[in-house]
Amino acid sequence: MNSPKIAVIIPALNEEQSIGRVVADLPKDLVQWVIVADNGSTDQTAVVAREHGALVVSEPRRGYGSACMAGIAALPAEAETVVFMDGDYSDHPAELRQLVSVIEQGADLVIGSRVLGQREKGSLTPQQRCGNWLATQLIRLFYGFAYTDLGPFRAIGKQSLQALNMQDRNFGWTVEMQVKALQNGLRVAEVPVSYRKRIGKSKVSGTIAGSVKAGIKILWTIGRLAVVGMR
Repeated sequence: MNSPKIAVIIPALNEEQSIGRVVADLPKDLVQWVIVADNGSTDQTAVVAREHGALVVSEPRRGYGSACMAGIAALPAEAETVVFMDGDYSDHPAELRQLVSVIEQGADLVIGSRVLGQREKGSLTPQQRCGNWLATQLIRLFYGFAYTDLGPFRAIGKQSLQALNMQDRNFGWTVEMQVKALQNGLRVAEVPVSYRKRIGKSKVSGTIAGSVKAGIKILWTIGRLAVVGMR
């Protein structure tokens, strides 16, 4: 069986210290395209990404989901599997192999679970752990599927991704994908992934206000999608 043609999308905002390491550590024998979606960076993120061979697309409208959508719009027609990961070097790019192997075995969406994997001490903040637990419990209550994480490191078949019609432009992006995958009957799996402290300060979990806003949006997204699914 031939391996799927893989594109990696990396949303990035002011990640000049880390983006080069992320791109450089991706397994070159598997990945055909690397797309960095620059979300209005004011540093040299775009320059460093290009120097390491990535295609850089610009999305000045701030928001994690906005950046991801810009990356999707730049996908080549030949791509078959899309991998999303952050640009802060908290994930281990080489572990892309584990996610893609589960896609090759028949899954439509594979979430890299930081909860199931090895975590560097302090890499997941208390607010991240609490928010993850509450969100995944609500998904289990509504849909009967026991996710353990809303981790950003994930792989999905391109056709499945297109079928989800993703809409959220900020903090609700990851949970929207996971809920819609269940609503659409996709074959979903989780694999353990390693996680380390990010390079630089998080724009979300690095502040109390950011964590609260993200948490509210995630819970609101779960509730909204549940109501829509009941209609």
